[in-house]
Amino acid sequence: MNFVVIVFLACAVGQPDHCEDKHLQFAWQGSLKQCVMAAQPYIAQWIGDHPQWMVKEYHCEYPHTQDKADAGGSAGGGGMPRSHWLTR
Repeated sequence: MNFVVIVFLACAVGQPDHCEDKHLQFAWQGSLKQCVMAAQPYIAQWIGDHPQWMVKEYHCEYPHTQDKADAGGSAGGGGMPRSHWLTR
């Protein structure tokens, strides 16, 4: 079974400049592009559970991609700069 992570920027509703990266990992059989298309219901559920936050942007990547990039390893193209994130 393969896994994918939805990485999103969540900002506090009362303080829009206070933002945090959040991660949702789940089993996935499709591509990263398909994950981006399917991510909205998962993000909507998270927002429903955390109404004090709003989501500004998101993307999908494979687990531990950023860890490898930070360690100087190959990111495998999964870690994307913020300029390539989908914004809402």
